[in-house]
Amino acid sequence: MSNQKWFITGASGGLGLALTEKVLAEGHRVVAAVRRPETMTTLQGKYPGQLAVEVMDVTDRQQAYAAAARHSDADVIVNNAGGAVIGAMEEMTEADIEQQIALNLLAPIHVTRAFLPALRAKKHGMLIYVSSVGGRASFPSGSMYHAAKFGLEGFAESLSQEVAEFGIKTVIIEPGSIKTGFVANIRWTQEHPDYHDSVVGKLRRQIREVGDEQASGDPEKMANAIFMVSKMKAPPLRTVLGGDAFAVLEAGYAQGIAALKAQKELAESVMYAGKTGFNPL
Repeated sequence: MSNQKWFITGASGGLGLALTEKVLAEGHRVVAAVRRPETMTTLQGKYPGQLAVEVMDVTDRQQAYAAAARHSDADVIVNNAGGAVIGAMEEMTEADIEQQIALNLLAPIHVTRAFLPALRAKKHGMLIYVSSVGGRASFPSGSMYHAAKFGLEGFAESLSQEVAEFGIKTVIIEPGSIKTGFVANIRWTQEHPDYHDSVVGKLRRQIREVGDEQASGDPEKMANAIFMVSKMKAPPLRTVLGGDAFAVLEAGYAQGIAALKAQKELAESVMYAGKTGFNPL
Protein backbone atom coordinates (compact mmCIF):
# COMPACT_ATOMS: atom_id res chain seq x y z
CA MET A 1 0.00 0.00 0.00
CA SER A 2 1.30 3.46 -0.88
CA ASN A 3 0.17 5.12 2.35
CA GLN A 4 -0.32 3.19 5.55
CA LYS A 5 -1.43 3.99 9.06
CA TRP A 6 0.78 2.52 11.77
CA PHE A 7 -0.16 2.13 15.44
CA ILE A 8 3.01 1.88 17.57
CA THR A 9 3.10 1.26 21.32
CA GLY A 10 6.05 2.45 23.38
CA ALA A 11 6.76 5.09 20.72
CA SER A 12 8.33 7.73 22.97
CA GLY A 13 11.84 6.32 23.23
CA GLY A 14 14.42 3.81 22.07
CA LEU A 15 13.50 1.52 19.22
CA GLY A 16 9.86 2.64 19.28
CA LEU A 17 10.82 6.27 18.70
CA ALA A 18 13.32 5.35 15.98
CA LEU A 19 10.67 3.28 14.20
CA THR A 20 8.11 6.08 14.53
CA GLU A 21 10.56 8.53 12.94
CA LYS A 22 11.37 6.08 10.13
CA VAL A 23 7.72 5.43 9.26
CA LEU A 24 6.94 9.16 9.27
CA ALA A 25 9.97 9.93 7.11
CA GLU A 26 8.71 7.37 4.59
CA GLY A 27 5.47 9.33 4.29
CA HIS A 28 3.16 7.11 6.31
CA ARG A 29 0.87 8.10 9.17
CA VAL A 30 1.60 7.03 12.75
CA VAL A 31 -0.46 6.82 15.90
CA ALA A 32 2.06 6.92 18.74
CA ALA A 33 0.71 5.23 21.87
CA VAL A 34 2.61 6.67 24.83
CA ARG A 35 2.16 7.37 28.52
CA ARG A 36 3.78 10.82 28.34
CA PRO A 37 2.47 12.84 25.38
CA GLU A 38 4.96 15.66 25.93
CA THR A 39 7.71 13.37 24.64
CA MET A 40 6.19 13.56 21.15
CA THR A 41 5.88 17.37 20.89
CA THR A 42 8.91 17.83 18.63
CA LEU A 43 7.83 15.13 16.19
CA GLN A 44 4.29 16.47 16.16
CA GLY A 45 5.64 19.84 15.10
CA LYS A 46 7.69 18.23 12.34
CA TYR A 47 4.88 15.97 11.06
CA PRO A 48 1.64 17.78 11.98
CA GLY A 49 -0.52 15.99 9.43
CA GLN A 50 0.98 12.54 9.88
CA LEU A 51 1.47 11.97 13.60
CA ALA A 52 -1.31 11.47 16.12
CA VAL A 53 -0.62 10.81 19.79
CA GLU A 54 -2.65 8.47 21.98
CA VAL A 55 -2.11 8.72 25.73
CA MET A 56 -2.32 5.08 26.70
CA ASP A 57 -1.24 2.62 29.37
CA VAL A 58 -0.86 -0.59 27.39
CA THR A 59 -1.54 -2.70 30.48
CA ASP A 60 -5.07 -1.26 30.68
CA ARG A 61 -7.09 -3.37 28.26
CA GLN A 62 -10.00 -0.93 28.20
CA GLN A 63 -7.66 1.78 26.93
CA ALA A 64 -6.46 -0.62 24.23
CA TYR A 65 -9.99 -1.29 23.02
CA ALA A 66 -10.85 2.42 23.08
CA ALA A 67 -7.77 3.27 21.01
CA ALA A 68 -8.55 0.49 18.54
CA ALA A 69 -12.07 1.85 18.11
CA ARG A 70 -10.68 5.31 17.34
CA HIS A 71 -8.15 3.92 14.87
CA SER A 72 -9.95 1.04 13.22
CA ASP A 73 -8.36 2.06 9.90
CA ALA A 74 -4.85 1.19 11.12
CA ASP A 75 -2.92 -1.10 8.77
CA VAL A 76 0.16 -2.02 10.84
CA ILE A 77 0.04 -2.70 14.58
CA VAL A 78 3.41 -2.63 16.34
CA ASN A 79 3.53 -4.07 19.85
CA ASN A 80 6.78 -2.52 20.98
CA ALA A 81 6.20 -1.42 24.60
CA GLY A 82 8.10 -3.58 27.08
CA GLY A 83 10.71 -3.66 29.81
CA ALA A 84 12.67 -5.93 32.11
CA VAL A 85 12.94 -6.54 35.82
CA ILE A 86 16.34 -8.08 36.55
CA GLY A 87 17.19 -10.24 39.55
CA ALA A 88 16.81 -13.72 40.99
CA MET A 89 13.36 -15.26 40.87
CA GLU A 90 13.31 -15.37 44.67
CA GLU A 91 14.04 -11.65 44.84
CA MET A 92 11.05 -10.66 42.76
CA THR A 93 7.95 -9.33 44.47
CA GLU A 94 4.43 -10.32 43.52
CA ALA A 95 4.12 -6.88 41.92
CA ASP A 96 7.25 -7.52 39.83
CA ILE A 97 5.85 -10.83 38.60
CA GLU A 98 2.47 -9.40 37.69
CA GLN A 99 3.98 -6.31 36.04
CA GLN A 100 6.28 -8.35 33.81
CA ILE A 101 3.46 -10.57 32.55
CA ALA A 102 1.07 -7.63 32.19
CA LEU A 103 3.48 -5.43 30.22
CA ASN A 104 5.34 -7.95 28.07
CA LEU A 105 2.63 -10.55 27.41
CA LEU A 106 -0.93 -9.57 28.30
CA ALA A 107 -0.64 -6.04 26.85
CA PRO A 108 0.26 -7.16 23.31
CA ILE A 109 -2.36 -9.90 23.49
CA HIS A 110 -5.11 -7.40 24.31
CA VAL A 111 -3.88 -4.83 21.78
CA THR A 112 -4.02 -7.59 19.17
CA ARG A 113 -7.52 -8.64 20.20
CA ALA A 114 -8.65 -5.03 20.03
CA PHE A 115 -7.39 -4.38 16.49
CA LEU A 116 -7.84 -7.81 14.91
CA PRO A 117 -11.55 -7.62 13.96
CA ALA A 118 -10.99 -4.55 11.77
CA LEU A 119 -7.91 -6.08 10.11
CA ARG A 120 -9.81 -9.30 9.45
CA ALA A 121 -12.77 -7.41 7.99
CA LYS A 122 -10.67 -5.57 5.42
CA LYS A 123 -8.57 -8.66 4.63
CA HIS A 124 -5.16 -7.06 5.01
CA GLY A 125 -2.76 -5.74 7.60
CA MET A 126 0.30 -6.60 9.63
CA LEU A 127 0.95 -7.45 13.28
CA ILE A 128 4.49 -6.76 14.46
CA TYR A 129 5.72 -8.01 17.83
CA VAL A 130 8.99 -6.64 19.20
CA SER A 131 10.19 -9.56 21.24
CA SER A 132 13.85 -10.11 22.10
CA VAL A 133 16.67 -12.61 21.85
CA GLY A 134 15.20 -13.32 25.30
CA GLY A 135 12.10 -14.67 23.61
CA ARG A 136 14.04 -17.73 22.43
CA ALA A 137 17.04 -17.91 24.79
CA SER A 138 17.24 -17.35 28.53
CA PHE A 139 19.76 -15.93 30.96
CA PRO A 140 19.88 -16.05 34.76
CA SER A 141 18.17 -13.06 36.41
CA GLY A 142 15.48 -12.59 33.77
CA SER A 143 13.04 -15.38 34.59
CA MET A 144 9.83 -13.37 34.41
CA TYR A 145 10.93 -11.35 31.38
CA HIS A 146 11.74 -14.60 29.60
CA ALA A 147 8.48 -16.18 30.73
CA ALA A 148 6.59 -13.28 29.15
CA LYS A 149 8.66 -13.05 25.95
CA PHE A 150 8.65 -16.83 25.38
CA GLY A 151 4.89 -16.67 25.84
CA LEU A 152 4.59 -13.74 23.44
CA GLU A 153 6.42 -15.64 20.73
CA GLY A 154 4.25 -18.71 21.19
CA PHE A 155 1.15 -16.52 21.01
CA ALA A 156 2.34 -14.72 17.87
CA GLU A 157 3.45 -17.93 16.12
CA SER A 158 0.10 -19.61 16.72
CA LEU A 159 -1.81 -16.46 15.80
CA SER A 160 0.12 -16.13 12.54
CA GLN A 161 -1.34 -19.45 11.40
CA GLU A 162 -4.87 -18.38 12.34
CA VAL A 163 -4.90 -15.03 10.54
CA ALA A 164 -2.82 -15.67 7.42
CA GLU A 165 -5.88 -16.69 5.38
CA PHE A 166 -7.39 -13.27 6.12
CA GLY A 167 -4.45 -11.52 4.46
CA ILE A 168 -2.86 -10.54 7.79
CA LYS A 169 0.90 -10.95 8.10
CA THR A 170 2.63 -11.58 11.41
CA VAL A 171 6.21 -10.53 12.16
CA ILE A 172 8.27 -11.24 15.29
CA ILE A 173 11.35 -9.07 15.81
CA GLU A 174 14.12 -10.43 18.04
CA PRO A 175 16.64 -7.68 18.87
CA GLY A 176 19.77 -8.12 20.90
CA SER A 177 21.20 -5.25 22.93
CA ILE A 178 20.20 -1.75 21.82
CA LYS A 179 22.19 1.38 22.63
CA THR A 180 19.34 3.44 24.06
CA GLY A 181 20.08 3.83 27.76
CA PHE A 182 19.95 0.05 28.22
CA VAL A 183 20.93 -0.01 31.91
CA ALA A 184 18.85 3.05 32.83
CA ASN A 185 15.69 1.34 31.59
CA ILE A 186 16.16 -1.80 33.71
CA ARG A 187 14.31 -2.26 36.99
CA TRP A 188 16.37 -4.12 39.59
CA THR A 189 15.19 -6.39 42.38
CA GLN A 190 16.36 -5.94 45.97
CA GLU A 191 19.36 -8.28 46.17
CA HIS A 192 19.21 -11.23 48.59
CA PRO A 193 22.57 -11.89 50.31
CA ASP A 194 22.65 -15.53 49.21
CA TYR A 195 22.61 -14.45 45.56
CA HIS A 196 25.36 -11.82 45.84
CA ASP A 197 28.16 -14.13 44.66
CA SER A 198 25.96 -16.38 42.54
CA VAL A 199 25.61 -16.34 38.76
CA VAL A 200 22.75 -13.87 39.25
CA GLY A 201 24.82 -11.46 41.29
CA LYS A 202 27.75 -11.65 38.88
CA LEU A 203 25.48 -10.96 35.90
CA ARG A 204 23.82 -8.07 37.74
CA ARG A 205 27.22 -6.43 38.29
CA GLN A 206 28.33 -7.12 34.72
CA ILE A 207 25.22 -5.44 33.32
CA ARG A 208 25.60 -2.42 35.58
CA GLU A 209 29.29 -2.01 34.78
CA VAL A 210 29.43 -2.60 31.03
CA GLY A 211 25.84 -2.88 29.81
CA ASP A 212 25.63 0.49 28.07
CA GLU A 213 29.24 0.35 26.88
CA GLN A 214 28.80 -3.03 25.19
CA ALA A 215 25.28 -2.53 23.82
CA SER A 216 25.76 -2.83 20.08
CA GLY A 217 22.39 -2.38 18.38
CA ASP A 218 21.84 0.91 16.53
CA PRO A 219 18.15 1.79 17.01
CA GLU A 220 17.95 3.70 13.73
CA LYS A 221 19.43 0.80 11.76
CA MET A 222 17.09 -1.61 13.54
CA ALA A 223 14.12 0.63 12.70
CA ASN A 224 15.19 0.65 9.05
CA ALA A 225 15.41 -3.14 9.10
CA ILE A 226 11.94 -3.51 10.65
CA PHE A 227 10.48 -1.17 8.05
CA MET A 228 12.18 -3.13 5.27
CA VAL A 229 10.76 -6.40 6.60
CA SER A 230 7.29 -4.85 6.78
CA LYS A 231 7.45 -4.17 3.04
CA MET A 232 8.30 -7.75 2.08
CA LYS A 233 5.63 -9.64 0.17
CA ALA A 234 6.26 -12.70 2.33
CA PRO A 235 8.18 -11.61 5.44
CA PRO A 236 9.75 -14.29 7.66
CA LEU A 237 7.90 -15.01 10.89
CA ARG A 238 11.04 -14.20 12.90
CA THR A 239 13.73 -11.62 12.20
CA VAL A 240 16.83 -11.51 14.39
CA LEU A 241 18.52 -8.11 14.77
CA GLY A 242 22.03 -7.80 16.17
CA GLY A 243 25.17 -9.88 15.98
CA ASP A 244 24.90 -10.71 19.68
CA ALA A 245 21.36 -12.02 19.25
CA PHE A 246 22.36 -14.02 16.17
CA ALA A 247 25.31 -15.66 17.94
CA VAL A 248 23.25 -16.59 21.01
CA LEU A 249 20.39 -18.06 18.96
CA GLU A 250 22.67 -19.89 16.52
CA ALA A 251 24.47 -21.63 19.39
CA GLY A 252 21.20 -22.34 21.20
CA TYR A 253 19.51 -23.85 18.14
CA ALA A 254 22.53 -26.07 17.42
CA GLN A 255 22.64 -27.34 21.01
CA GLY A 256 18.88 -27.88 20.99
CA ILE A 257 18.95 -29.98 17.81
CA ALA A 258 21.79 -32.10 19.18
CA ALA A 259 19.94 -32.67 22.46
CA LEU A 260 16.72 -33.52 20.62
CA LYS A 261 18.37 -36.06 18.33
CA ALA A 262 19.99 -37.75 21.32
CA GLN A 263 16.49 -38.41 22.69
CA LYS A 264 14.94 -39.93 19.56
CA GLU A 265 15.12 -43.54 20.72
CA LEU A 266 13.63 -42.71 24.12
CA ALA A 267 10.88 -40.57 22.55
CA GLU A 268 9.78 -43.37 20.22
CA SER A 269 10.04 -46.08 22.92
CA VAL A 270 6.89 -44.89 24.73
CA MET A 271 4.51 -45.16 21.74
CA TYR A 272 1.75 -47.67 21.05
CA ALA A 273 2.70 -49.94 18.18
CA GLY A 274 1.18 -48.86 14.88
CA LYS A 275 0.15 -45.38 16.11
CA THR A 276 1.71 -42.29 14.55
CA GLY A 277 0.41 -39.69 16.99
CA PHE A 278 -1.05 -36.29 16.23
CA ASN A 279 0.69 -33.63 14.15
CA PRO A 280 -1.57 -30.85 12.81
CA LEU A 281 1.15 -29.26 10.66
